[in-house]
Amino acid sequence: MPSDSATLRSTCILIDKLSTNLLYKPPNQHSTANSKRNLDPNLKMKLTCDPARAKTLISAFQSVSERVTNAAGTRNVRLVAVSKLKPATDILALHEQANVEHFGENYAQELMEKAEILPRSIKWHFIGGLQSNKCKPLASTVFNLHLVSSIDSQKKASQLSLGRSLLPMPADSNSKPSPLNIHIQLNTSGESSKSGVSPGKDTTELCKYVIEECPYLKLVGFMTIGAIARSQMKEGEENEDFKVLREERDRVEKELGIEGLELSMGMSEDFEEAIRQGSGEVRIGSTIFGERPAKQDFKVKEGVEEERS
Repeated sequence: MPSDSATLRSTCILIDKLSTNLLYKPPNQHSTANSKRNLDPNLKMKLTCDPARAKTLISAFQSVSERVTNAAGTRNVRLVAVSKLKPATDILALHEQANVEHFGENYAQELMEKAEILPRSIKWHFIGGLQSNKCKPLASTVFNLHLVSSIDSQKKASQLSLGRSLLPMPADSNSKPSPLNIHIQLNTSGESSKSGVSPGKDTTELCKYVIEECPYLKLVGFMTIGAIARSQMKEGEENEDFKVLREERDRVEKELGIEGLELSMGMSEDFEEAIRQGSGEVRIGSTIFGERPAKQDFKVKEGVEEERS
């Protein structure tokens, strides 16, 4: 746990905008990329998080983390801090001062903008509804994109795999981009308002397609966003959405002869029950970051100052 002095110190990092915007480009290609993107090599950005805000965020994250640990017992459960519609400075405060690595975003454009100005050591998760036309740019530009949790069609899987194959690698490297981790999203509640593939045959076929036809994707598990009513069940009652996802995981592993697929289920209202029912990843937003602003009022670079050296 950070000391009071460490918690209170302002998170303030000078970032060279040229190298940050091009952190996915080999260093020796900066000049070429710079001319294409019209970047000013003298432009720097300063990200500053208010000390009181940083302290609040760290306290909230630690509280949630303790609850996750208590619910998980001896199992390791990944806690993804969902930073949708929160400024880059909030993310930086948690990453730099509390060593939080995993952050989730719901909008592709927002994730790409944040990834440009934040440290590459962050592990980004895309957890929102993914449009097919966003798959390629997302996978081909965000080097530290760790996992995409919302694959529900062959078209999206194909475009994401293609995008990953185009991820620039260092000029002196003969290696290819590593496969991108993905979850198949299931519509476990059957609600028309929810995204996700239907349990059963459709799920099996999509899993087979990813494994056999998408060389730049790695199937690591399944994700669901269940019905709101089920997330508000009394303690001890089994959540039907979580049960369906777990049963689908077990069935697919048996039918396809694979093992070790994880479950991503559980958000702010129901993550402890999700863990009790086998979740290996929970996605927590408002309990850590507080209420979100309206989308039209949100600014990625709130608290970011640009200056020329």
